[in-house]
Amino acid sequence: MAKNTGKGFRHGSVKGRSQTLNPLTRLWTKRGTDGRFMDGKTGGTPFKGVRRER
Repeated sequence: MAKNTGKGFRHGSVKGRSQTLNPLTRLWTKRGTDGRFMDGKTGGTPFKGVRRER
């Protein structure tokens, strides 16, 4: 499991999750281990430590 360092970065990667950029809203959306969408990020930057889908 990924661990936060408190310095703006993360050691390791988050297992079983991925993220994709929603082309309609231009927001990053996180997908859980069961394939369902979990939440979206409003800042415009991707989630830290979560792999990206192609």
